[in-house]
Amino acid sequence: MTQLYRLDCSAADVARRFGARQGDDPWEGGYVAPLKFAPVITAGREFIAGPRPSGRMLQPRMTPRLWGLLPPPNADDPTRRIASVRNLDSPFWIGNLRNSEFRCLIPATRFMGWGSGTDYEGRRLKHWFAHAGHLESQRVFAMAGVWKDEEVPAFALLTREARGAPRAAGCTVEPIVLPDDERARQNWLYGNWDMARGTLESASVPLTEVASPTSQE
Repeated sequence: MTQLYRLDCSAADVARRFGARQGDDPWEGGYVAPLKFAPVITAGREFIAGPRPSGRMLQPRMTPRLWGLLPPPNADDPTRRIASVRNLDSPFWIGNLRNSEFRCLIPATRFMGWGSGTDYEGRRLKHWFAHAGHLESQRVFAMAGVWKDEEVPAFALLTREARGAPRAAGCTVEPIVLPDDERARQNWLYGNWDMARGTLESASVPLTEVASPTSQE
């Protein structure tokens, strides 16, 4: 599972990249780990959950949200937050996934995955990956996410079985990186569930392993 990612650009840069309103997001760049706040792009109503006004596509906006959602009340540890979504048909997730106002974009410039190898001290190896087409520009890409209406605004990343470069490095799962085109982002933020799920299932973004950041935390 991805336990760390980086967003090495400012909130203003992210807003311009995705045509979103920056709002009061103070992000200036850095790493994101579970239980930390990060910029998230949503396209639902401003302050409360619920359907959008009929016939309107609200402009995407950036809001700081916590990485990690509260689990179901019957979980073994009801205080341990959930950072990722693997089962798209789970009753815990499906209500939010089917309602597009709860889907979101998670901006990133690279993400970390745990490989199968170990170092000389027996610790699992960390591997960092970026969008293969964005290496020269360090351009930010979007990962698929979902949020829930909680006391603390929070989100989780959608993940799947690792492919390509992450799989070659021994990672078992990877976040779902959306294709770098406006139609895919529109499908995820506004489309019905069949359309949005189809976008996830067909997403095939070239990823490449990159050097570890100088500062990971």
